Amino acid sequence: MAKRHGRPSLVHLCAGLLAAGLGAGAVVGALVAAGTAGAQAKEVKVAMIAPMSGPWARQGKLMQLGADMAIDDINAQGGIKALAGAKLRLVVLDAGDSAEKAKNAAQRLVAQEPDVVGGTGAWLSSFTLAVTEVTERARIPWLTLSYSDLITERGFEYVFQTSPTAGTQAKNALPALLDLAEKATGKRPTTVGIISDNTASPISFMKPMREGGLEKLGLKLVVDEIFTPPLSDATPLVQKVRSARPEVLLMLPTSVPDDSLVLQKLKEFGLTRDRLPVVGNGAHLGSPDLLNTVGKELLEGMMTIVANWPIKGQEEIMQRFKKRTNEPFMTQDSICTYGDMWIFKEALEKAGAADRAKVSDALRAMDTTTGPARYFAGGRVKFEKNGRRAEAPVVVIQWQGGEPLTVYPLEGAFAPARWSKR
Repeated sequence: MAKRHGRPSLVHLCAGLLAAGLGAGAVVGALVAAGTAGAQAKEVKVAMIAPMSGPWARQGKLMQLGADMAIDDINAQGGIKALAGAKLRLVVLDAGDSAEKAKNAAQRLVAQEPDVVGGTGAWLSSFTLAVTEVTERARIPWLTLSYSDLITERGFEYVFQTSPTAGTQAKNALPALLDLAEKATGKRPTTVGIISDNTASPISFMKPMREGGLEKLGLKLVVDEIFTPPLSDATPLVQKVRSARPEVLLMLPTSVPDDSLVLQKLKEFGLTRDRLPVVGNGAHLGSPDLLNTVGKELLEGMMTIVANWPIKGQEEIMQRFKKRTNEPFMTQDSICTYGDMWIFKEALEKAGAADRAKVSDALRAMDTTTGPARYFAGGRVKFEKNGRRAEAPVVVIQWQGGEPLTVYPLEGAFAPARWSKR
């Protein structure tokens, strides 16, 4: 009997489907699909769950552009050589605009794609937390760029976080930014304000800062405003910022529409970058859509802490991406999913089978500074026992001349960072 690749065993499949909260009918349907698959994998399916509709749809589209480009590159170079040249195929599911819809997408994935070997997504940390509750029970290895510390604090065995966590980003990036401010102005900021939504990533980002981190950095928190997205009017938030007059503002919404409302209201109140330096967190603040919405003048000088961004040495892939997609530049969302597909290729080559358990084992054993590591800041892909990427550094980008450029770490920077002199 030919050895079957490309799907889990029937016992594991049944267990995964039932554990994921699916009914007997879904189990039977999935078993039929599994039983009729070919004996040798001619293609290997990798899933992506991301918001393809709703306020975060643009980020989902950027993720898909990166994943599609990587799969085309991998397949053009011979596919998965350990599987006789099997081609990768991306299965995309819409996470929608809520954690519940994201969870439903994961349940559909488990029911309808029994031979998927792994996946990536779901962008917003709140969505990723919901999705991985399902994929973990189904034993699907899952890569994510989402930031929340909670994602890898639950003891899960099949979740792999390629980004530094939000808490790590706050602890490591803010001291560097304060040093930059002092060098540029001769004075270290002593007061800070926060405007944040209440989704998982910004809450994780500010948790260590609110719990004594700001005080250790010599910063007094003079305004701390939290809202539930979507934001309808930024006026009350910005009025409090103007009254408190912080020396730097941490702006932590998670969607372009909310970013736009806050930035436009800051301008209306005269709080432009030359008067109030703004530091954000998340790739949405480097989105082409934000540039189209508010214009480069309003963005000039704004800094954003991210998990990954194109750096020096990646010029070739950046140019190919721009030519292929007609996007003005490559963002974290695209380069991360591009790298994720190469991580799965590496794992499949080591596993020698389109088998979830073997792919998971290969991910846990992975330690490389070549191949997929070329597409992640720090240049190394190795996952710790809890699923976090070891030594994942923070990246800081800054809008300069209408483009978000990497300014930190210095060895990968395209330009020196600038800090407004008040």
